[in-house]
Amino acid sequence: MTDTEIKKGLAGVVVDYTAVSKVNPDTNSLLYRGYPVQELAAKCSFEEVAYLLWNGELPTPDQLAEFTARERAGRALDPALKAIIDALPKNAHPMDICRTAASVLGARHELAENSSPEANMNKAIDLFSAMPAVVAYDQRRRHGQHIVEPRDDLGYSANFLWMTFGEEQVPEVVDAFNVSMILYAEHSFNASTFTARVVTSTLSDLHSAVTAAIGALKGPLHGGANEAVMHTFDEIGIRNDESLEDAAARAKAWMEDALAQKKKVMGFGHRVYKHGDSRVPTMKAALDKMIAHYGRPELLGLYNGLEQAMDEAKAIKPNLDYPAGPTYHLMGFDTPTFTPIFVASRITGWTAHIMEQSASNSLIRPLSAYNGVEQRSM
Repeated sequence: MTDTEIKKGLAGVVVDYTAVSKVNPDTNSLLYRGYPVQELAAKCSFEEVAYLLWNGELPTPDQLAEFTARERAGRALDPALKAIIDALPKNAHPMDICRTAASVLGARHELAENSSPEANMNKAIDLFSAMPAVVAYDQRRRHGQHIVEPRDDLGYSANFLWMTFGEEQVPEVVDAFNVSMILYAEHSFNASTFTARVVTSTLSDLHSAVTAAIGALKGPLHGGANEAVMHTFDEIGIRNDESLEDAAARAKAWMEDALAQKKKVMGFGHRVYKHGDSRVPTMKAALDKMIAHYGRPELLGLYNGLEQAMDEAKAIKPNLDYPAGPTYHLMGFDTPTFTPIFVASRITGWTAHIMEQSASNSLIRPLSAYNGVEQRSM
């Protein structure tokens, strides 16, 4: 053993600069290129936020029109990719489908071996355009449903919902989904983003970096938490005819028992935020609107009961995954599809970091402290 101080999980280690996003400790607010994310969610489309993350500024009307036309032109599911998805088992986790799709799209891209700034921007936009069709079709095929072709008269979020459910959604649902996509888009050097930057630092290609990032996001300690939230709700039991108060009481009792047994309950706490996840109020407001829209007060009861019990016992606040999970559930997404939705959103942040890493690259290669058997002979 050495006397070297070990920072497990790289906690507290600052490894590089980034201009993409930060958490402002003075306001406890997540900023994308300087803009508070709650303001972006209230005023912008997801397309505008994607443009901001990649270009550093919000688009002008002409720039947005050009960008939107480019995104809409790439929405259709590549027939070759569809055939590969169809060959995969329906019980494979949807994140495995996303991971495979990113790799296939990379291998088939006309700029596959070109990592110039212009090529990487093209690849980023193409992935941004293509992933909703992958996520939507994978959910549909699991239910024995046919593919729904994209529409070029709908915005990104409205079209994503259209391809998933085959019905045009009301503005309230589209707005709530758009908010979730903006809130999930970027979060500095999180596990999957750092994974993407490590791969990029080797001078590997953008699709390889995104594929690796999807693998990191699959883990329940990162992106999989939104799925785990709904598993908790399911374990407690969702009773459609139950009052808010009764649901809250059952959830509170469940949480108290889980904490007494020292179970890890997903959807609470965050390494970065000391005073609660700044994205939660915006996502919770969207959840409240969906609960009212679908007439499901019992879900709010479960939400409130768990949140109250955790706060009283541990003073730990919810993170973004906590309100996002039941919001997606109400919209009709299968629980295993929640994290792939996260993928479709976070592609924007990942690729912004990939391009930033490429522009000022240094191989990411940390050291380790050896604690095994010392040198010996046979």
